Amino acid sequence: MARLPRLLVAGLPHLLSQRAQHGQAIVGDDEDRMALLALLTEAARRQGVVLHAYGLRDTRLDLVATPPAPRDLSAMMQSVARRHAAAFNRRHGRRGGLWEGRFRVAVVQPGCWLVDAMVYAERLPSAPSSGAWSSRASHAGAAVAPPMTDPPAYWALGNTPFEREAVYASRLEHALTPEQLATIEMALRGGWALGSATFAQSLAEPDGRPTIPRQRGRPRRPIDGVFKMSP
Repeated sequence: MARLPRLLVAGLPHLLSQRAQHGQAIVGDDEDRMALLALLTEAARRQGVVLHAYGLRDTRLDLVATPPAPRDLSAMMQSVARRHAAAFNRRHGRRGGLWEGRFRVAVVQPGCWLVDAMVYAERLPSAPSSGAWSSRASHAGAAVAPPMTDPPAYWALGNTPFEREAVYASRLEHALTPEQLATIEMALRGGWALGSATFAQSLAEPDGRPTIPRQRGRPRRPIDGVFKMSP
């Protein structure tokens, strides 16, 4: 089956995941982490991509970002992946590929779906000693690199900074349900829209590229004016 083109939409948030090849490490220490985030900062600024959240683990980088144009998101990720792989290989004296391949991406419906996507990206310990960094501190007013921009969905969590921080911290503490995680992972794997059916339908493209998974099984076909299941 031919690979579907990416579903990328200008001006809408996207959840992205760039993962390591064969589960190997993409960062070995804090110097690697800072270098990777510096590349992300530069690439996002160059392409005009607005970053909302990130989570950097030893084997993957998850992001929530809004591009001004679809090509800007791809250009940003390609630049980060290519330059980090080259620098990582030089520093650690290794050869070969570093990344799994194409980054995974799901366009996200603004609102509660976007908050869930941010929690998904940041649902990991933020202390450097944990071996995983995230942007969660930025939502409490702390400066992080690269700088994050809180979307309207985050501002809607409360009327004051304290209320917003408390509500979001509670979301992170309780994380996501297994059902929510499964929905997000499925959207990332298939490149589907992450949101309601109405939202997915609104993204339908002229070329017929599906925005949600098709139902399994063969489609029904009309026979003598009546729909019957094909054998």
